[in-house]
Amino acid sequence: MEKALDLDKFFNPRSIAIIGVSRNTFSLGGLSYLTYLQESRFAGPLYPINPSAEEILGIKAYAGLTGLPRVPDLAIVCVAANRVPSVLEECARVGVTHIHILTAGFSETGTKEGKTLEEEIAAIARKAGLLIMGPNCMGPYCPSARLTAWGARPGLDGPLGVISQSGGITQRLTEYACSLGVGVHKAASIGNATVLDSTDYLMYMARDEKIRVIAMYLESVRDGKRLLKLARQVNRDKPIVFLKGGESERGASTVISHTGRMAGGEKAWQGFMGQSGVSQVRTMNEWMDAILAFCLLPAPRGRGVFLVGGGGGNSVIYSDTCIREGLEVPALSKANMKRLRPLVPMAGSIAGNPLDLWETFQNPARLSEILEMGYEDPQIHMIIVDRLIPRKAYHMPIMPDSTPQVVEYLKSHGHRKPTVFNVDSEGGDQDLALKGTALRTFFCQSGIPAFPSLERAARALFHLYRYHSRFSLPENS
Repeated sequence: MEKALDLDKFFNPRSIAIIGVSRNTFSLGGLSYLTYLQESRFAGPLYPINPSAEEILGIKAYAGLTGLPRVPDLAIVCVAANRVPSVLEECARVGVTHIHILTAGFSETGTKEGKTLEEEIAAIARKAGLLIMGPNCMGPYCPSARLTAWGARPGLDGPLGVISQSGGITQRLTEYACSLGVGVHKAASIGNATVLDSTDYLMYMARDEKIRVIAMYLESVRDGKRLLKLARQVNRDKPIVFLKGGESERGASTVISHTGRMAGGEKAWQGFMGQSGVSQVRTMNEWMDAILAFCLLPAPRGRGVFLVGGGGGNSVIYSDTCIREGLEVPALSKANMKRLRPLVPMAGSIAGNPLDLWETFQNPARLSEILEMGYEDPQIHMIIVDRLIPRKAYHMPIMPDSTPQVVEYLKSHGHRKPTVFNVDSEGGDQDLALKGTALRTFFCQSGIPAFPSLERAARALFHLYRYHSRFSLPENS
């Protein structure tokens, strides 16, 4: 693989200059970034740049970069678009090489002036050797460095790396992941990607040993051949979960006004997906579900799923759903069926796969026994457990919540085969939704993926199976 650029100062800066900090306009810009970096307790010095201020938020302000006591590792540019070129020239003079341009108003405007300004940015960067993130982007995010001026705050460090052309989508993903206990080690909101493109960040994150899974949202790319080559190499060791913006004709036409670049042809992107082997998703929920699976689960050895719980009708629907998603619902082994039949009442239950056994909802010891059968069965490669939310509709007696016991068992046994929970709380019942969200969060934050529907659980497991079947399983798996 080609040599990665040194982008460390974007994500682990020892000092930051924020150029263009207002004293009283709190909107997306210099003042909000300064405020949030203070609240995040960024450890290094912050240098607000404002020629008309002596102090902002209790911090000494400076008229320009030349008056700073040291050369900052990172400059965040928040001035008007027409002033950005002169700021970059000042950065070059004082030796600031890593620059995040928050400012919008360039090629994404579709105007001649905006395109000319962006071309000027690129020319200055080439001449001076500047590394520029943006323009028109939220920039770098790194909770371990307390660099959280946006996104989940204070955030959570973890195995996920994010590369995205959309600031809003990147911000939402960091919040979503953090709420479910999946930490983000580094995220890059790259906007128009005028100087540094997605491939530069991909190569950089490929070399970061703390990043195990990479989430990408792209609408366009400057060098498709380079992206294909890198993605194919990186994806073998670190799963890439890829959300492509601008697939539809309407979406593609919107891309130009978002980042100022063409979305590219649908056939070309489909070719990229197939040849690179990345896991393509199409919604934010599917993106997060696949990330959960890749970050928290071991590799499956096949596509056979054991469905535990669910009830009679649900068992039928769940089987159909899993098969429709590309999984299999195999019969249990003869030995397991012999062990199982005495445990399952003749009336009102189903012995086998799917397993309809009411006791698994209430008795953690029985559930553990059933899971052991799945872990020992050679035809079973993954397990989905239906976790019913206690409520009067099901004539459930009031009993202590057994979820903590189930979680403790799975922490020590669950990594033998991928095991996830279906916490079905969708619909219009607000109380059910609140209970379901709390239960799902508890599972996920304990390192056990839980999904709000069987469909989402099955699709996430298929992404996991398909990736490992391509790169780590025997051809006949």
